[in-house]
Amino acid sequence: MQRIVIYTKSYCPYCHRAKALLQKKGATFQEIDVTNDPAREEEMLKKSGRDTVPQIWIGDMHVGGCDDLHALDAAGRLDGLLA
Repeated sequence: MQRIVIYTKSYCPYCHRAKALLQKKGATFQEIDVTNDPAREEEMLKKSGRDTVPQIWIGDMHVGGCDDLHALDAAGRLDGLLA
């Protein structure tokens, strides 16, 4: 299974939705909570070019945010990436 990293904030409903989808798929992931961690948030911004959460990587592929993750699932491509 691919290594999955997701940058989140504790109060973000999109983060909760993205994590719920990954959990439903049986995927394990490393969560990096940037709620009170400006250094990690800056790290996320430099890696992704985006300042919104969640930001998700599957292996070396930057998936994007929650909507991007759900779009991959709707297109039938998420399971293949997680395998």
